[in-house]
Amino acid sequence: MLRSNNLTAACFAIIALGASSVAATAEVRASAGNEDVVEITDLQPFTHMADIPMGSSLPSVRIKSIKLVKVATKRRTVTNERYCNQPWADPGGSMECQRAIDERTEPAYRVTYSYRGQPLVSDEFGNTYVTFSVYFRPDEISPRLREILALGKIRRAALEEFFQLTTSTEPVQQTVIDSAKSALCDGNYVDGNWTRTNPKCEDRVVYRKVATASPYISVRVDPASSRIETAAAREPWRK
Repeated sequence: MLRSNNLTAACFAIIALGASSVAATAEVRASAGNEDVVEITDLQPFTHMADIPMGSSLPSVRIKSIKLVKVATKRRTVTNERYCNQPWADPGGSMECQRAIDERTEPAYRVTYSYRGQPLVSDEFGNTYVTFSVYFRPDEISPRLREILALGKIRRAALEEFFQLTTSTEPVQQTVIDSAKSALCDGNYVDGNWTRTNPKCEDRVVYRKVATASPYISVRVDPASSRIETAAAREPWRK
């Protein structure tokens, strides 16, 4: 049983690693002479999508702010493999081991929402209000909204009229061990290492894909063109 769990955990780790490459593409280059490995990553910040944990309160989702910022679209990460592999190197890494530089940035409107959910593990105060942000290119925001934002006077409720939220909970594909077709050798852990009862036995592991419920709710934020004229006609920023 322990052996099967270990293989399953390793399998999930492979899935997570593969999934992390969906939002960005990377190019790895080795710098000659200095043992640096340079990774160029094309980021994709303009998906208009965010994932929030299942069980979060959807009615509590409210717009918090919208701000013109600079967002990274290309990042260069330099890893000094010689330093990272030294016995005395920090286990958690350090600035000398790896450094990241944003090579390209673009102006973007950052739209931030808040919602009520489970507190983050890292939050020592147990705050149940959490935020997520999506980014829009300036030409994806209506000229009228940009004009209103430049005035600096607009209520949050009026901001919500310019955007439309849709949610979805699509199942995810996971790779798991096919217990019916797999044969795992018997054994025990000896000094922390798995040791087969029969040294000549070889594991035969077969994997299969299964659809499982996603632990996240996908939230998509789109400009609400049908509401722009209504919000502008009402001039909600005027008091």
